[in-house]
Amino acid sequence: MKNINEFKLIIESKGVNEAFSRAVVSAFVSPADPTIEELTDIKTAVSEAVTNSIVHGYKNSLGNVYIEGSIDENNVVKIKIKDKGVGIEDVKLAMQPLYTSGDDNRAGLGFTVMQSFCDRVKVSSSLNKGTTVTLTKKIKGKAL
Repeated sequence: MKNINEFKLIIESKGVNEAFSRAVVSAFVSPADPTIEELTDIKTAVSEAVTNSIVHGYKNSLGNVYIEGSIDENNVVKIKIKDKGVGIEDVKLAMQPLYTSGDDNRAGLGFTVMQSFCDRVKVSSSLNKGTTVTLTKKIKGKAL
């Protein structure tokens, strides 16, 4: 399908930028006339992916989080969140509910939340090179 709108954003891996990224994605998707539920789903999934990059990808260091979004002519939204952090050793294990590589304060539900709110979640990762999460969701609103 042909993309009818796209954006690219680079943020520092600071917690305060998680809310900013959510707001950017929300503003980007809004012209497609999503329902409140669809918009909340996308914002929540993006929040989880960006938080994973900040907390797990860069651990206790700073780096960039790269966010790209597109909407195609069928109102399918794709949001790609990428970091160049430590990577995930075992993606299949990391995507299991309650698994976390973080401390006891982490619930281990990030990927589960993303999967429950999106039509598709794709994760690719290489150790010491980073992780890319691609979120896909069809919006039932009007086509742009």
